[in-house]
Amino acid sequence: MRSTEQLSGARLRAVTLAGAAAILAATAFVAGCASRSTPSAARAGDVVPPPDGNVAAAERSRAQAVALAPPQRVRNWAELRLQAAQRMVAANPGITFTGEVPETLLAIPVLEIELNGDGTVRRIEVLRPPRQAGDTVQIAADAVRRAAPFGDVSKLPRPWKFVETFLFDDQRRFKPRTLDP
Repeated sequence: MRSTEQLSGARLRAVTLAGAAAILAATAFVAGCASRSTPSAARAGDVVPPPDGNVAAAERSRAQAVALAPPQRVRNWAELRLQAAQRMVAANPGITFTGEVPETLLAIPVLEIELNGDGTVRRIEVLRPPRQAGDTVQIAADAVRRAAPFGDVSKLPRPWKFVETFLFDDQRRFKPRTLDP
């Protein structure tokens, strides 16, 4: 017959082993969840859908509605890109910066913006998602939509697309790369 001390030691080992197994299982589960991409994480080739009205309260408070003047006539793609970048900053005063770009950036998403002939946004595709702060893709796409239209592009060569790189600082404010000298 086992002594009480031996029995307690056996139970303690069993509980310890069961606890260790539970911790390993939980760790494996969490690691598996973390490795899956979330629906909000952007990947290259993703098309950013237009907002459906369920914009986060924080984003609504940061983005102020600004009435923009009609876009000027553009003669080439360089003028269009410059005008688009300027309109993005003007249309999104609460979430942009125009000064020097910080040495370390939070995120650098790259979007391809496809336009209709009248300069309205037809489609936005993610060319390069950021490694962190994936929400900056949606912030950038929403900023593009608020700044549109970008001017009549019907006389410019097709395809009516341009690429913009968004430089995000730690406060989730962006500067279009086109405006960075």
